[in-house]
Amino acid sequence: MTVLDRLDARLEKTLPDEEAAVLEAVKRLAERVVAPAAAALDAEARFPWDNLAAMRELELNRMFVPEAYGGAGLSFACYIRAAHEMARACAATGIVWSTTFHAVKPVIDFGSGELKRRILPRIADGGLAALCITEADAGSDATGMRTRFRPDGGDIVIDGAKTFITNGDVADVYVLFGKWAEIEDGRAAITALTVEKEAAGISVLRLEDKLGLRASSTAALAFEGVRVPRGNLVLGPGEGLKVLFGALNKSRPSIAAHALGIARAAFDDAVAYIGARRQSGRRIADFQGIQFMLADLATELAQAELWLGYVAGLVDEGLDDIGIEASMAKLSASDLAMKAADMCVQLHGGYGYIREYRAERLLRDAKITQIWEGTNQIHRQLIGRSFSRHS
Repeated sequence: MTVLDRLDARLEKTLPDEEAAVLEAVKRLAERVVAPAAAALDAEARFPWDNLAAMRELELNRMFVPEAYGGAGLSFACYIRAAHEMARACAATGIVWSTTFHAVKPVIDFGSGELKRRILPRIADGGLAALCITEADAGSDATGMRTRFRPDGGDIVIDGAKTFITNGDVADVYVLFGKWAEIEDGRAAITALTVEKEAAGISVLRLEDKLGLRASSTAALAFEGVRVPRGNLVLGPGEGLKVLFGALNKSRPSIAAHALGIARAAFDDAVAYIGARRQSGRRIADFQGIQFMLADLATELAQAELWLGYVAGLVDEGLDDIGIEASMAKLSASDLAMKAADMCVQLHGGYGYIREYRAERLLRDAKITQIWEGTNQIHRQLIGRSFSRHS
């Protein structure tokens, strides 16, 4: 057992017995079903329906849905470990599942009882969800969005477009951010609501042909005269920023877990390869320079895992003001994912550049973790600014 394996075991030991058993089932599924299919899914850019069917059979969505709405209501710490294991096996499958969590968490945290009763049982039964924030001219600065919500009697009429939406073409439920037409101030107008896939007027404009995570779907969507009941509001008109920031405080640690899953896969592949490969009559792993690389990366991985565990604990304690901690988790984990994947390719030499090994796929999958949920440049700015406010 390596030091990283021992850390994993210690982190999992903090979970209650019921949650530890669920996590063991997730690990078996990831190892036996998800990982063996990953290369073919990536090569064919094929959505992982079979993996999702196996996850549905294991009732994994119930993990993050409250018991009152058909779920199991397990801890955020348990979900984070499961997301890590799923991404370690197949980053594309992992992000399909994690995105469903990202999308429905605002409903869980802020939605009315009536809205939860309509939306959450569908998710608990294995439904997919999409979080619709990004627009062509509104990425890291979500306040630039132009999607418009117009009240019309007891309904809300939606007009607008969203881009780079994970699960956009397959979602059963959309959690959509836009601006309330009756509020002039652009920032104050931001509002969140839910839309179910049956609503008329939703169209998929295109599916993106991506560098990585090719087995997950990323769509551009149009909402043209889509009509939903006013009860679909997640909070009141103009309260969308509260919902958005609350959502990001949960989704950013989730992306950190996803990134660390990729990083651990890359690290493990690199160690296995250099342990078996020989150059100049010696194992590559026996060269001092290589050992220094492994030492630095293993240390950073352990520290990132511990910080993520700390942030997960804050979420489970019910703390809301954890934006900086969430940014630090996402920043460190995603930079590590790229560092580990790049090292994995390098240590495989020429073999790292071809598809015989998964090193090149891990590198392609890792890059997006530095971009979405706020680019790492934005996170560095947020973290640095937090200290200047206290100086």
